[in-house]
This record gives sequence, structure tokens and C-alpha cells, in this order.
Amino acid sequence: MNPNRPMRGARERARQAMRAEVAVTVQDLVLEHGYEETTIDDICAAAEISRSTFFRCFHSKDEALFGPTADAPEYLRDTLAARPADEAPWVAMRRALDPMIDRYEGHDERTRRLTRLMVNTPALAARHREKNSRWHELLRPEIARRLGADPADATDPRADAVIAAALGCVEAALAAWTVDGQPRVLSEILDRAMGVAFTPERAE
Repeated sequence: MNPNRPMRGARERARQAMRAEVAVTVQDLVLEHGYEETTIDDICAAAEISRSTFFRCFHSKDEALFGPTADAPEYLRDTLAARPADEAPWVAMRRALDPMIDRYEGHDERTRRLTRLMVNTPALAARHREKNSRWHELLRPEIARRLGADPADATDPRADAVIAAALGCVEAALAAWTVDGQPRVLSEILDRAMGVAFTPERAE
């Protein structure tokens, strides 16, 4: 048995606990003062940590705000690959998105407020869209397989079109979901968005 393993485990648990505590602090500050107005120094002062400690826990302010999401594309890719082999690409994409949508809906009004902030803050919305290239890279092989296409064929736009359309529908659904007084649940809004994207002749 490695005698250093319990110590490393304790350090990692302490690090994760600090990350969670700092994330709540960041969310409180940003919801109260705004994203651009909240600085790293403000966060460190409120959390009573140094800048070096902050950057040991997080790469950036937006990672601290929304939590680490580096594994989200891989998770969606694996969920997509697990769908029935004969399921149409668009249907498989919609069903593969269920766990992510459930994550949003499984939280309280605070999550809706943070999502509204992401949608309505230009800097955060731009960073969110920058991540789409990573989603395309990971999802393209599986979507191409379902289309009977070659994912390495740069002249075939179909796989990228499916992915871009699906991610666009998610963005549109999140924006609609955060509107005050919105009575529908997020999954229903996404169904409506992806339904009209797939069958435009049925648009209302």
C-alpha cells in the first residue's frame, strides 16, 4: 500500500472543498455586482485567499463562476455513441443532450439566474461560443458515422451542420428558458427549437 496515497487524497478533498467554496463566493459577487465589475482581487478578498491560491484552483474567472466543464464535450460524445446504432443523427443528438438539460433543470432559480447572466453578458457568451470548436471536433466522428460520411472529408459539411444546428438550438433554448415568467421547462423548449430546426415547414 502506498503510504502517500491517503495524504494525496486528503489534499485533493481539501482542494475540491476550497474550489466549491470559492465558486459560491464568485457566484454571489457576480450576481450582486455583475460579471465585468467583479475582479479577481474582489474574489480573493471576499474568499480570503491569495491570487496564487485562486489560480491554483481555477484557470479563469469564468471557470470559477460556472465550474470546470472540460469534460462536458467528452461526456456528450460518449452519450451520443451509446445511442442505438440505427437512430437518426438528429434524434440521437437530441437524446444525447438529455443529461445536460437535466443538469440545468435539476437546480434552483440560482442556476437560471447564472444562465441568464451567461446568455446576456457578451464576454461570457463569446467564450461559450469559442468552446463550440471543441464540441465539433469530438462529436464529428460519431455524427459522420451515423450519416455514412467520412469525418476527415472537409468537403462534406453535413456532420458539422448537424452539430452546429443542435448547439444553436441549445443556445436558443437557454436564452428562452431564462426569460422572466417563462412557464415551460427547458427540455420542452429545446424540443420546440430542435423540432422547428429539423422540420421548418411546421414552424408556427
